[in-house]
Amino acid sequence: MTDPEQATATPEPLLKVSRLVKHFPIKKGLLQRQTGAVQAVDGLDFDVRPGETLGVVGESGCGKSTMGRLVTRLLEPTSGKIEFEGRDITHLGTAAMRPMRRDVQMIFQDPYSSLNPRHTVGAIVGAPFRLQGVTPEGGTKAEVQRLLELVGLNPEHYNRYPHEFSGGQRQRIGIARALALKPKLVVADEPVSALDVSIQAQVVNLLDDLQDELGLTYVIIAHDLSVIRHVSDRIAVMYLGKIVELADRKALYETPMHPYTKALLSAVPVPDPKRRAKRERILLKGDVPSPISPPSGCRFHTRCWKATEVCKRQEPPLVALRTGHQVACHHPENAPDAPDASDQVPRQKAAAETARKVTKKTDS
Repeated sequence: MTDPEQATATPEPLLKVSRLVKHFPIKKGLLQRQTGAVQAVDGLDFDVRPGETLGVVGESGCGKSTMGRLVTRLLEPTSGKIEFEGRDITHLGTAAMRPMRRDVQMIFQDPYSSLNPRHTVGAIVGAPFRLQGVTPEGGTKAEVQRLLELVGLNPEHYNRYPHEFSGGQRQRIGIARALALKPKLVVADEPVSALDVSIQAQVVNLLDDLQDELGLTYVIIAHDLSVIRHVSDRIAVMYLGKIVELADRKALYETPMHPYTKALLSAVPVPDPKRRAKRERILLKGDVPSPISPPSGCRFHTRCWKATEVCKRQEPPLVALRTGHQVACHHPENAPDAPDASDQVPRQKAAAETARKVTKKTDS
């Protein structure tokens, strides 16, 4: 008989990432000596539970796509650990990763460059069966046609080529290819960013329906916060190679704690003019710093309106301030011990001013 406490316990994560780092070396000169490194991903910690969707958002260049390729082992990590179903897959070779490819698949961002123009749709979607040496019940052609129908395409288009399809249809072909081997985890790298707005909703709804039907687990990477809100259970916000906030969807959108998250949410278009007029628009100053030489301390302090001396010196750890709500910030918004919203801003300014005065005294 199953213990009731065990039955209600949180399931073991399907994917667990610890201190994940990826630096791309910069080499110059005739001898190709390393002169620096692009710190694309610099110490990520998160997990993905079975059946859930983890959304990953952030500005271009923050390391989202690199993280997706590390998780699917299309890139070799510099350091850190990746566990899938409790097994360490961080440095598995090509041969050892081949069986794992059935369980971990990726949907790529660009539906135009991710499909071989010389291959028919049947060959593209059937490639995973050929590479894994799997013969589906009823034959490969019948299974490929079933997959095409599953993603909303005409099975009779089996012998057509990618150039005969629109962008949205090509992305559906990519989704069918990713689902061919019935994976447990699907990493979708900006699956709708290259598509028209009218087609985006169709593809997002398709991913949602497929998750319910096949019991899939998703990591969806995007920069569109509206898309992420629609599909995600939990959301990780990345900035310059690090996760600055990780929370469930409701908590993140209603009570964001990191200033960067608050700034991102303030930029989401609101169709209602009355609500738009009431909302504060936060404009960040400057550009994202270079990942070759990121700022010391908190990486966001160069653009943050709440930054103090401690932010410049000390890097904030990613800690849980509420149950299931992690944030890396010395001066978080909407913290559990924060005062009411009416007097929150004046008190925050006073606290920041006091911190500056204390810092000046200690420096002198």
